[in-house]
Amino acid sequence: MKGMWWKILGVFLVLYAIVGGLLIEVPRLPILNETIRNLYFHVTMWFSMIILLTASLVHSIQYLSSGSLERDTRATETASVGILLGLLGVITGSLWAKFTWGAYWVNDPKLNGAAITILIYLAYNILRGSLEDPKKRARISAVYNIFAYVLLIVFLIILPRVTDSLHPGNGGNPAFSTYDLDNN
Repeated sequence: MKGMWWKILGVFLVLYAIVGGLLIEVPRLPILNETIRNLYFHVTMWFSMIILLTASLVHSIQYLSSGSLERDTRATETASVGILLGLLGVITGSLWAKFTWGAYWVNDPKLNGAAITILIYLAYNILRGSLEDPKKRARISAVYNIFAYVLLIVFLIILPRVTDSLHPGNGGNPAFSTYDLDNN
């Protein structure tokens, strides 16, 4: 029990976030209304995905420098959870888009980049499953993971900022800067 305090804390924090995201009072904004609650989940899933895929990149680089299969396992597991959060982010974003933009999917550079990025990381899992030798699988997967992360930066960070986007804060969209989001 002594070494599990962080797991218990993690469970309580997740439960608190879910209950709080669904029950706390939110500002009544034009168009958004109750859909603003999605921001408590959708945005944090994407930030968490990027953090986990960054950790996966670090573990892949550490594997290439040390040859430790433990680093390969950590790279794989963090990438898998990152992919799950990315898929959940796309689902929650699609639900929010239906209420906000009128369609589940619109031709937006950030949406398309997110879909391409998730497909690239799903291919990472397929690549890992197709190789039998653990050392070869780890080495090839680590190199692929590095290239996948470079593409993540291109598709999720660079391209949406240089083109017009429906997403708040990108491509000339003013984000929520004109709205009062502090519940007052």
